[in-house]
Amino acid sequence: MPIDPSRYATLALTRRGADGAVLDIQMRAKNGKLPTAGHDGHRELAQVWRDVNDDDSVRCAVLRGEGLGFSGGGDLELVADMANDFEVRTRVWKEARDLVYNVINCDKPIVSALHGPAVGAGLVAGLLADISIAARSAKIVDGHTRLGVAAGDHAAIVWPLLCGMAKAKYYLMLCDPVTGEEAERIGLVSLAVEDDRLLDKAYEVADRLAAGSQSAIRWTKYSLNNWLRMAGPSFDTSLALEFMGFGGPDVREGIASLKERRAPRF
Repeated sequence: MPIDPSRYATLALTRRGADGAVLDIQMRAKNGKLPTAGHDGHRELAQVWRDVNDDDSVRCAVLRGEGLGFSGGGDLELVADMANDFEVRTRVWKEARDLVYNVINCDKPIVSALHGPAVGAGLVAGLLADISIAARSAKIVDGHTRLGVAAGDHAAIVWPLLCGMAKAKYYLMLCDPVTGEEAERIGLVSLAVEDDRLLDKAYEVADRLAAGSQSAIRWTKYSLNNWLRMAGPSFDTSLALEFMGFGGPDVREGIASLKERRAPRF
């Protein structure tokens, strides 16, 4: 079934090329600064990969952010609702699980173009993308422990495989930012390019993927992603522990410290 862009309020979906085989997916910045995942945005970012998978006219997808950065993470209203409401927490847990597995299981190749801050749900899809391209000045941050919850989402399933356990533990436990240039050096992203070349390079790669043998490319993706599927139990554990944390006391201090723009006092 063809994707219906009107179904998405937080994602702008447009076709590229004469045949429209490349789908451009832009996370919208509702505040004019950074895309953030609220209730709708989190659900849509999980769902869109199923639609990409089911649209036979799409050969490749490009994920990018609008405004000053790739993604700003979950908005604080969503995070507070997760901390205070068991039903919301359960629903978002399912969406977080689906986001990871939907990206992994989408048979079309996905290219991400990361600029500025890259945090949260957007970063999940950005680093799980088959080809991740970062601007050299991009700032990749997994902010879970800063918020007071375990590094769940995509962290346990893909960071050790990409950059090794030692680097994964360092950045995931301390929440230190990783520049695009450093991310390429340690293997966290596929490529780092000059900031003004980011989109051109992402579209160039997407066009090449769209023009290639679809069976060969998709079956290569499927085979390689079995490494991620084997890490499924580690991911499921990390996600469960993350969401257990949303019911605990530390996340409340994490939320308060972010609102008050100060260091947390755990």
